[in-house]
Amino acid sequence: MDRKRFIKSMALLPLISRSMNLKDLNKMTSTMSNTGKMPVLFLGHGSPMNAIEENEFVTEFRKLGKELARPNAILCISAHWETKGTFVTAMQNPPTIHDFGGFPQALFDVQYPAKGSPELAQETKSIITKTEVGLDDKWGLDHGAWSVIKHLYPNADIPVIQMSIDYSQPAKYHYELAKEISSLRQKGVLIVGSGNIVHNLRMVAWKKLNEQFAYDWATEANEKMKSHILSGDHQKLIDFKSQGRAFDLAIPTPEHYLPLLYTLALKEENEKITLFNDKAVGGSLSMTSIKIESV
Repeated sequence: MDRKRFIKSMALLPLISRSMNLKDLNKMTSTMSNTGKMPVLFLGHGSPMNAIEENEFVTEFRKLGKELARPNAILCISAHWETKGTFVTAMQNPPTIHDFGGFPQALFDVQYPAKGSPELAQETKSIITKTEVGLDDKWGLDHGAWSVIKHLYPNADIPVIQMSIDYSQPAKYHYELAKEISSLRQKGVLIVGSGNIVHNLRMVAWKKLNEQFAYDWATEANEKMKSHILSGDHQKLIDFKSQGRAFDLAIPTPEHYLPLLYTLALKEENEKITLFNDKAVGGSLSMTSIKIESV
């Protein structure tokens, strides 16, 4: 641990709960030590049933989990945790949240007992200056997180925390906030955005939910988004409300789209973007997923 890092850790002591002893502090600093730069992911999570069904999308998630360097921890920005203000889960044992209804009992029976990481939560809080980050002990892991992470790491043996989406803030705010957590990539943290870039549940063709099918506007929006992603034109993606009717239909509400901006904000110069699971289902949902990594 270098001198600058030690001084920063000492400065944080007044902010750390009195219940944290010296052993806990040593664990925090060792867990957050520098590593090689981890990739960044945006995962199209689609239906909660992807947690228990066998299909091409979960096959790709499993393949990805085998290809990635093993992370020290995971930080997930899920479409399904919206709050006023920004929070990170800070409990040691986050519960598996079944935040949906109308699905088979087998889905409700799924548990993903990954540990949390109060140390990573505190580190995340400390490096963000754009806003005051709250430490949450009530949320847990919602299906936007566990339904995809369980395929990457089925043994639930990597700590996971979530960071919430402040619904009161515009897209530019989220993009800029994400840049402040970039240093976590150098500390073995896999940052995952989980949502869907095209997500309009009101217009889903339910009879075609299990087949590849897209309305014309969904295809148009998905293709334009991919073009901006691959060209690095993030401003058009930030200004999604000004991109025309196809975007308006693809993003009727922003919560499933904003995790994409968190992922893209973390891309650094000369890093490679790979698209996968680039298919539409149900007419108005896109499973398009993204991996960003150093070359």
